[in-house]
Amino acid sequence: MADTIKTKYRVGGMDCGACALKIETAVSRIPGVSEVGASYTAGTLNVVHDDVSFAAIQQAIKPLGYELVEDGAAPRLPAGDPGHAGGAAHDHFELGDGPWWKTPKALLALSCGTALLAAYLVGLFIPSIGHEAFLLALLVGLIPIGRRAIAGARAGSPFSIETLMSIAAIGAVFIGATEEAAMVVLLFLVGELLEGVAASRARASIKGLADLVPKTAFLIEGDSTTEVPAASLALNAIIMVRPGDRIPADGEIIAGHSAIDEAPVTGESVPTSKQPGDTVFAGTINTDAVLQIRVTATASDNTISRIVQLVEEAQESKAPTARFIDRFSRYYTPGVLVVGALVAMVPPLLLGQPWDQWIYKGLAVLLIGCPCALVISTPAAIAAALSAGARRGLLLKGGAVLEGLRTITTVALDKTGTLTEGKPRLTDIVALGRDEADILSLAAALETGSSHPLALAILARAGADKVPVPPAAAARAIAGKGVAGTVGGAEYFLFSASAAAEQLTLAPEPRARIDALTDQGKTVSLLLTDSTLIGILAMRDEPRADARSGIDALKAINIDVIMLTGDNARTAAAIGADLGIAVRAGLLPQDKQAIVRELQAQGQIVAKIGDGINDAPALAAADIGIAMGGGTDVALETADAAILHGRVTDIAAMIGLSNATMANIWQNIAVSLGLKAVFLVTTIVGITGLWPAILADTGATVLVTLNAMRLLAWRPR
Repeated sequence: MADTIKTKYRVGGMDCGACALKIETAVSRIPGVSEVGASYTAGTLNVVHDDVSFAAIQQAIKPLGYELVEDGAAPRLPAGDPGHAGGAAHDHFELGDGPWWKTPKALLALSCGTALLAAYLVGLFIPSIGHEAFLLALLVGLIPIGRRAIAGARAGSPFSIETLMSIAAIGAVFIGATEEAAMVVLLFLVGELLEGVAASRARASIKGLADLVPKTAFLIEGDSTTEVPAASLALNAIIMVRPGDRIPADGEIIAGHSAIDEAPVTGESVPTSKQPGDTVFAGTINTDAVLQIRVTATASDNTISRIVQLVEEAQESKAPTARFIDRFSRYYTPGVLVVGALVAMVPPLLLGQPWDQWIYKGLAVLLIGCPCALVISTPAAIAAALSAGARRGLLLKGGAVLEGLRTITTVALDKTGTLTEGKPRLTDIVALGRDEADILSLAAALETGSSHPLALAILARAGADKVPVPPAAAARAIAGKGVAGTVGGAEYFLFSASAAAEQLTLAPEPRARIDALTDQGKTVSLLLTDSTLIGILAMRDEPRADARSGIDALKAINIDVIMLTGDNARTAAAIGADLGIAVRAGLLPQDKQAIVRELQAQGQIVAKIGDGINDAPALAAADIGIAMGGGTDVALETADAAILHGRVTDIAAMIGLSNATMANIWQNIAVSLGLKAVFLVTTIVGITGLWPAILADTGATVLVTLNAMRLLAWRPR
């Protein structure tokens, strides 16, 4: 048996759930195709096949009114008549970058509307041919719809929306309701146009994110600077970014200090001060000064590209509710046909009622039963929510994850890099006989040139406090103890507490201070000269600025929080006490996974948040795994979601997005089914007819779509 191949295509014109179902059905009938998944929200088609040609797949969906291109190319709009191109109905294409009123769907709706207006004027001034004029106006819109209905039936979708519309319109002509039929067709086309506009807006929100990255960059090579395509930048290339320019690549600042406006990517309203050694994202804005940046990710792998890729993959996977509605609609539409036939035939046959009156009601039932609003209710909301989350650095790998987040009962967090910054900070300076600035200045002099994390913490504090750093002569590292050197003619030692204890006997008061700092989970270094203790420096990997508020936000929605860390128990307990959470420390990767399993066995729905390779087993075991702060590639691949910007508050925000999305979906379902129920009753009792019926369906579709689009403006509380 030949190896199966998975190919991804872009589909032009697929802008509703019914479109996706028709395409899936048609392509699945091709010999050699084993699996097919169409996503109207992403505009993609994934096909698993045994070497099936592009032409075969294109031939299957082209008669349905869709255009197929291989992934990476842009869907083309056909030339000529919007209702006819190449012998097939092509009124169903992607809304591109041009204005919506120039799309084939808009042109067809405009043509039908113009014909209907002309028919009305003809009927007003020449009543004798009014019926014929409305019949011609009806055909302008009905012929393309009918073609699609026939093509759908041939491709395995006989019970499509177009089929219901065609039967209802033709039936209305036979009972003399031609004017109503023409109006119904126009309203249907307008509804389709609105669906297309809404789908295009959902895609544009992600497309707009990709457009944040500038197309060119200034590459520094030797003494020259050249403007080159941003996509051509290689790893470790050095680029210059001027004030006011967008940064063209993920990178690390190597020269310059500036404030970076990260609002386009992270949503942060206040620019962030950056200096050499700090990382920057592609698409953010350099506000103050010229920067030199070393590129750390190629164009295809930068933050923005990863966001777009993950969101598209997420939109291609269906949420449980969406899958249920897909299955439901396969039986729902044939059921509507049966109900419509019963309404039309039973009263005349069994009760002697007038045929024309009940056929009219039966046709209205067909229009009421169009499942457009129901089919679009879930995927539209999911697509909008995924896009809104991505724009704020919340990446979710599919609708199932988005739905599942609201069920979380316990959040298990890693410490280093998740609850904390992931690098130590100098938190305390205790001066004994000198002032704090002197102690910091001397310690920085001894550590200058070192890349050790504790040394970097001291040097960063010296830079922040703007203390002078004198040169140190004969600076050296002493294995297992610390560093030493001569500053201003005197020799100084910066040792660990245990190494310093070998050099001198500590007095009770400094010993108590050291013990207190150690109990807080801090690493203590002592500054000595002439066997005299002159300063104590304490460092710790501090909690993120928003760690406490993020945990409080989780507790406020009744979610239990626990820290799982491989760090030592004393440090973990100190951080846990500061944050007010339970702690399990000294854990290996398999221990973290075992604790997640233990919590699940107790009936908890567990979200595990971490950022490193050692978190991958627990991320995979959890009900939902979330990679924090971009994390390692392994963590991102294993996780179900990612919080790109390392904010602990974003965990509660992600759960809030899940709750908002599910509320939106249930509102959509209630609107789509509720309006149908109301108009079904009013039609059968004779209060409403064909026009209100199609208005109910189109109106419900518009309401559902607009409601879903509200999620594009979602913001965390």
